[in-house]
Amino acid sequence: MTSATTTTTVRRVRPTDAARMRALRLEMLADSPLAFLETVAEAAARPHAEFAARVAAVSRGDHTAQFVADPGGRLVGHAGGTAAPDEPGLTLVYAVYVTPARRGSGLLAALVDEVAAWSRACGRPDLMMEVVAGNDRAYRAYQKLGFVDTGVRVRHPRIAGLYELQMRRPA
Repeated sequence: MTSATTTTTVRRVRPTDAARMRALRLEMLADSPLAFLETVAEAAARPHAEFAARVAAVSRGDHTAQFVADPGGRLVGHAGGTAAPDEPGLTLVYAVYVTPARRGSGLLAALVDEVAAWSRACGRPDLMMEVVAGNDRAYRAYQKLGFVDTGVRVRHPRIAGLYELQMRRPA
């Protein structure tokens, strides 16, 4: 399933997207360093072959998938989903990003909708994501997409003193 927003197609990533995915990943990490679990330096140091293998792995299957917003040049958005290890009906939404110039264009909703459709097709009716506490812009954007704050707070996996809040919604 793919959806289009203006002239941008939102679809599952393909192995041939590896170089463009790498560029988008580096942009994501530079733009929003607290939101992701690696640094720009760590991602830039990864060999292209390793990056390409990771992209190929998430381009198929029902355990983990990544979706991109593709206007036909540089990729402008991303969202991933992975099966929750401890809750069979749950997909964890991760690495959600829309390039600053395209925020507010509907791409965020289109990306999350693709993750949700994939999750339902895999038999997982619920979505959950973690948002850095204090990232009010992201929090409000996810609320508009139907995510509800569960009240659960977890320590950020890499940054001491920082917390993430869990939000859930039906897929």
